[in-house]
Order: sequence, then C-alpha cells, then structure tokens
Amino acid sequence: MKETMENPLHLKSLNHISLVCRSIEESISFYQDILGFIPIRRPGSFDFDGAWLFGYGIGIHLLQSEDPENMPKKKKINPKDNHISFQCESMGAVEKKLKEMGLEYVRAMVEEGGIYVEQLFFHDPDGFMIEICNCDNLPVIPLAGEMVRSCSRLNLQMVQHQQIQQVVQQ
Repeated sequence: MKETMENPLHLKSLNHISLVCRSIEESISFYQDILGFIPIRRPGSFDFDGAWLFGYGIGIHLLQSEDPENMPKKKKINPKDNHISFQCESMGAVEKKLKEMGLEYVRAMVEEGGIYVEQLFFHDPDGFMIEICNCDNLPVIPLAGEMVRSCSRLNLQMVQHQQIQQVVQQ
C-alpha cells in the first residue's frame, strides 16, 4: 500500500470555490451580508461577468450564468446534498441571526461517541447549500496514524508535519 501521507500534487490549501449565479449582485449581497465575505479585486482580463469574495481563508468566485432563467430553482434543503461548511463560535447566535433574517434552514445533530455536533443548513440565492456547524467538537481520526484533535487547520498541519517527519526518519 502506498504511503498514506503522500502529497503527489504538492497541495497547500483550498483556494476557492466557484459558483454559477442567476444574479451576481444578489449573490454578492448574500455572501457579504450574511456570511461576512468581502469583495476583492478580480482580474480585469476576464471577458465574462463575475465577482470574487474572500473570507475565512478561502475565496468564493461568483460567475454570472449565461442562461439565468433556465438555472434550476431552489429545492428542499437536504443535508446530504452538495454543500460547503463553516465552523462558528456560537450555534445559538447563528440560529438567532438566521431567524431574524427570515432565512429558511434545517437543523441537524450528529453524535459520535458522546460528542455532539450541531448543524444548520440553508441555501444561498441560487440553491447552493451552506452548512454552519460546531464541527470543531468532533475529532478528526485518520483511518491510520494519530488522531488530530479537531478540524482546525493548525492542528491538522501540525499532525501532517509530525507524520512527514516520521516518514523522513524511517
């Protein structure tokens, strides 16, 4: 079996996700006003409408649909659907804010070994699902090797570094 800590593409981190939108303006407003992303400069050489936003260490690239009227409409909120997840400091504060904003959401809970993770799922204006969670409660346990204490990037980087050092020393 190949070494599990191999990084064949020499990846460093997630850079951005790209989303096709019905309305760039409506999507900018959502990601800026609800999720706290900030608009950033986008290369002027692009010959198509779009916007770039940045926050929490990742970018969101919004692309104007060439046929917005035929984009699929929002569907039922399904936690098993494609989504991006953000960790938060207070699930109670997030739920209160979603209620104040009148956003429809679905609440879920995951339990693993007596550890509970709360989740809130809702859609952006185009039906792309967003999850807000306290996932940092749940340890990341690789199928082989040492346990990572949480989902935090710092903890994962420390364990990856330690595992690389162990491989180098062998």
